[in-house]
Amino acid sequence: MSSPADRLRTLLRKDRLLLLPCCFDALSAMLVERAGFSASFMSGFAVAASRLALPDTGLISFGEMVEQGRGICRAVAIPVIGDGDTGYGNALNVKRTVREYAAAGFAAVMIEDQVMPKRCGHTRGKQVVDRDEAVMRIRAACDARDAGADILILARTDARATHGLDEALLRARAFAAEGADLLFVEAPADEAELARVCREAPGRHLANMLPGGTTPVLPPDRLEALGFAMAAYPLLLLSAVIGAMQRALQALAAGEVEEGSPGFAETRALLGFDDYDAEAYGYACG
Repeated sequence: MSSPADRLRTLLRKDRLLLLPCCFDALSAMLVERAGFSASFMSGFAVAASRLALPDTGLISFGEMVEQGRGICRAVAIPVIGDGDTGYGNALNVKRTVREYAAAGFAAVMIEDQVMPKRCGHTRGKQVVDRDEAVMRIRAACDARDAGADILILARTDARATHGLDEALLRARAFAAEGADLLFVEAPADEAELARVCREAPGRHLANMLPGGTTPVLPPDRLEALGFAMAAYPLLLLSAVIGAMQRALQALAAGEVEEGSPGFAETRALLGFDDYDAEAYGYACG
């Protein structure tokens, strides 16, 4: 069987926009796969929220992210991109992050240029390291890949918010020169800036589609026309889950017990109870 990285490479060679609904645990990843999507992205924002009920401000640790990712990657056959934040330290920490994310089963790892502790790319207060250090992180990540870690490197810059789009594009081009497989310029302000990203920094680009964020949410066909290779939807599932739980709890507080959708039988089947029982019965009966 091909590796997760190879499966992602195959998808990217099709030159069609790859939609990435972002997962945060094994169940959400499985639902992405069963809905027919070809790949997913483990959102650091959503993992921090679901695992710790804390904001995406660098509070979740490297070990917690790797552990969460290992469970996600085991649950699905589709390739998953992992949020590796800043690489969790210096160049050697970055290399370890890349190796451990590859061992966990990720197809790609995202490394960014924010100052640690980092924060969500669409919130205030972001800071980035200088360009030399940012490039060093990507060089270290690519070195780990080239030394045997079977994983793609997604290089992200948050410099648009702090230094302007020109600096962000300079960094993206420098990341590509170091060997990054994929590029992510975070938080362009409008469609014209999105177009510049693909036009002025050659490579395969990720667009981050966050309703209410800095970047306008464009239809997938428009993103594809602009030249993007991937589009991530970081809070699509987390927001849906929060809303559904809030509605159910409000109903219960009002004295109503909702049946829930899906129902118990469908949930059992989704989680594999029926297959488990059938296999267990086969062994019991010899």
